Amino acid sequence: MSAQKPTLLQVVKAVLGAMVGVQSERQRQQDFTASSPLPYIVVGIIFTLLFVATLLLVVSWVLS
Repeated sequence: MSAQKPTLLQVVKAVLGAMVGVQSERQRQQDFTASSPLPYIVVGIIFTLLFVATLLLVVSWVLS
C-alpha cells in the first residue's frame, strides 16, 4: 500500500482541525498514513507562529 502525497489544502485542513480539536477519525487515519510528517510539521509551525503574532498584535492594539 503506497501512501499518496497530501495536497497543501489537505495538510492545512488537517492542521487547522488538529489545532481546534475537531477532526474526524477518517481524516486522522488518513493523516497518519501520509508518506511523511514533514508537511504537517512545517504547516503546524507556520500556523502557530501566525497565531502567536496575531495575539501579540491584538494585545498591543488593546493596550495602546
